[in-house]
Amino acid sequence: MDELELLVDLHRSGQRQGPGGSKETRRALEMTGLAQARGLRVADIGCGTGSASLLLAEWLDAEIVAVDLFPEFLAELNDRARTRGFSERIRTLEASMDALPFAADEFDLIWSEGAIYNMGFEAGHQAWRRFLKPGGMLVVSEITWLTAERPPALQAHWEREYPEIDTASAKVAQLERHGYRPEAYFVLPPDGWLTNYYEPLEASFEAFLERNAHSESARNIVEAERREIALYRRYRDFYSYGFYIASRID
Repeated sequence: MDELELLVDLHRSGQRQGPGGSKETRRALEMTGLAQARGLRVADIGCGTGSASLLLAEWLDAEIVAVDLFPEFLAELNDRARTRGFSERIRTLEASMDALPFAADEFDLIWSEGAIYNMGFEAGHQAWRRFLKPGGMLVVSEITWLTAERPPALQAHWEREYPEIDTASAKVAQLERHGYRPEAYFVLPPDGWLTNYYEPLEASFEAFLERNAHSESARNIVEAERREIALYRRYRDFYSYGFYIASRID
């Protein structure tokens, strides 16, 4: 397997492929004002194995298009949707988030937890805006600085990994410049990183290494994940995911 295939193998059995939590998904949904609406059209972009898609199917009267680049993740989501009785509510679509085959003004709600960074926050919300109906809602979670200053080692790490990391005020200003009205914002708490994501991921490392014969590439991936986890445990007061809820304006 190449590195990308190994990463998919590591993450495909996880309930989620990044930090988050059902309480936070519910909180963000309530902030959209759409929880009681009927007949919604929803896109979950970068859905992974569908943690958010399944919750939205449970809580909304909606047709959901769950989009991901990796068919292995979508196969897991389809299995989980069948088990929970949501096959008629969730349609999976294998596509790149920067080449989506959607029509203008198609969706009431675009959702993306922990995935917009693959395009970049600004490029992502600019590209997706046209798929929203006027007044439609955007919900994304995005890596965000929690303080005006941070330790140099942490700053250097994120400048390498994701140069678009910034404060919430800067992210909100981007939304305002590109045709959105910010409606709400909140920070993902530590249990969304540790209890819901990093600790289950750590528990999967040994089985992952065994499946892949403890190859050098597999060991390198595990070590990289361990460094990321250690970084968060040390510096979690300085960064997290922020949930950004905004509406399209014209």
